[in-house]
Amino acid sequence: MYMGISDVRQTEIHTAEPLVSESSVFEFEMFIEKLKRHKSPGIDQIPKELIKAGGRTNRFVIHELIIYI
Repeated sequence: MYMGISDVRQTEIHTAEPLVSESSVFEFEMFIEKLKRHKSPGIDQIPKELIKAGGRTNRFVIHELIIYI
């Protein structure tokens, strides 16, 4: 059976809502503190030691980036 262009139904596209609420800066700080050292980097290839050594300013920027994404 051949379907023409007029046979295609219009569908609405909805954006996905976040399943988890955004984390606070404090929660993000606590997560960073719990990272274990001397482990292989994840898919981002950023060593955990680098994130931990970056200080509060670096952590704040990373948190803002995650919230933006």
